[in-house]
Amino acid sequence: MPKVIFTIDYEIPSEKKEDYLSVIKELKNLLSPEGLENYSVYETKGKSHHFREQYTFNSVEAYEAFDDDQNERINILINKLNDLTVGGTTKYTTLYELLANNSQ
Repeated sequence: MPKVIFTIDYEIPSEKKEDYLSVIKELKNLLSPEGLENYSVYETKGKSHHFREQYTFNSVEAYEAFDDDQNERINILINKLNDLTVGGTTKYTTLYELLANNSQ
C-alpha cells in the first residue's frame, strides 16, 4: 500500500510564536489516529517564523479517514493554528508514494 505525506506550509507572526508553539505541543500529544505514522513540525531554514507540518500516513485509506477520526479538542487546536497564521501564506500539499511495479 502506498504511503501518503500531507504537508501544510505557513507563516506565523513573530509576536505569536509562543502561542503557536504551545498549540503545536498539545496537538502533537493528541494526534494518534490509526494509520498516522508520524506528525512533525519544522521551521524553514533562513525564513524565520515559516513552518511546515508534515503528516505521514501508512495508506491512502488512513489519509482519507483522518478527518473522520479527529476529536473536538483536535479540531479546536487546528482552528487556533489557522487563526495564528498570516493570511494568504497557507499552502497544502499531498504526496502519494509511488510503488514499483512487481510484474515482470
